[in-house]
Amino acid sequence: MNQKEILASLDVSRETMQRLEIFEQVIRKWNPKINLVSKNSLDHLWTRHIADSVQVFRCGERGSLWTDIGSGGGFPGVIVAILAADEEPDMKVTLIESDQRKSAFLRSAARECGVSLTVISKRIEQADPQNADILSARALADLSLLLEFSERHLAAGGTALFPKGVTWKKEVDNARQQWRFDAEPVRSLTEPEAVILKIRGVARV
Repeated sequence: MNQKEILASLDVSRETMQRLEIFEQVIRKWNPKINLVSKNSLDHLWTRHIADSVQVFRCGERGSLWTDIGSGGGFPGVIVAILAADEEPDMKVTLIESDQRKSAFLRSAARECGVSLTVISKRIEQADPQNADILSARALADLSLLLEFSERHLAAGGTALFPKGVTWKKEVDNARQQWRFDAEPVRSLTEPEAVILKIRGVARV
């Protein structure tokens, strides 16, 4: 899909679209200083990052607490907060990011976009357990490590949403050596061979 098709497929309100456009501007302003996204992908921000994050939000069963780990450049965490402001106003969004400069960026982006979120500036394994209804992470780690983080931060009965590339089946097979879990792959709209893994029932083997 080209950018025009992507924008049409997002199906968001005018206010949400304005916030997404503000977030794009904030990314472009901060990126030269702290490298939030690669220089190459900056030209494809709407397809590679924004639309990709919107579809993660669309996958989520709704809950009162969404926690995004390793939030970095705000994908999908800030996008989730932007969409939730309009579509799920009672949802609390928490971002965990250990890098202090990226944490400062995330707080600034939330202010400029006019959305509410909490940033925890700690390592994922050191942050207090979040008991999240929905846990997300994008381009952070392989599935086995993500499941370890899920064990700490995902509520019983909660859902983890992990976008994965072409090797997702291999990651699932490897993770099953250490973990029991249910995995439902949802085909990505932005990358044909990629999926969003909906993970439930995480337990050690």
